[in-house]
Amino acid sequence: MILTKPEKQFALIFSLILVMELICNLFESLIQWHFFTKPLIVLSLIVFFFLQSKTHHNSIRNFMLLALLFSLEGDIFLMFDDQNTKLFMFGLAAFLIAHIMYIIVFLKHRNKSKQPFLFFTILLIYAAGLFYLLKDGLGDMLIPVVVYMIVILTMATTAYLRKGNVPIQNYNLVFLGAILFLVSDSLLALNMFYKPIPLANFLIMLTYGLAQFSIVLGILKQSN
Repeated sequence: MILTKPEKQFALIFSLILVMELICNLFESLIQWHFFTKPLIVLSLIVFFFLQSKTHHNSIRNFMLLALLFSLEGDIFLMFDDQNTKLFMFGLAAFLIAHIMYIIVFLKHRNKSKQPFLFFTILLIYAAGLFYLLKDGLGDMLIPVVVYMIVILTMATTAYLRKGNVPIQNYNLVFLGAILFLVSDSLLALNMFYKPIPLANFLIMLTYGLAQFSIVLGILKQSN
């Protein structure tokens, strides 16, 4: 993958931020820094994308910034969901809107000759297996989680449908980001509603951080 000088510089800065967040999740004595490092992940992406996307079409730029802003809002809500259960719902809603913004961006470069049915069927089989594990622990969260699952599966599918209509490097970055987002959310759901996962927060934030970075970089490297 060929990176420009600003992309290389940001990749280094972003890596340091993500590593700091991961370290905070590994050591309980550092957990207070998590309230600084976690939002800094997406906040840094917002600043970088805003500065580097000035030549992009306004609609793509605006929807990407909205996706990142709602992601940041979701991160903040989820940092405090242990203090108020309603905050988890707010966080879920914020990320649902972020995924819808990503869907809109991805559809702008959809390859209309590519059919989604086989890929979406594969995702549905995966989601059905995940739901089977989660269903007994969802309680009142059943409908919100099902709706969220449908939206994130649609987001991953629209990332897939860009294949052949954008340069392969751009496609690979965005598609990788979408799949990592799916993995991150799956880990979060399993840890919350099924059973605790060893190093859950570390794995969730690792996949989440890489997901957002890959999507942002992929969109930046595509032409209008």
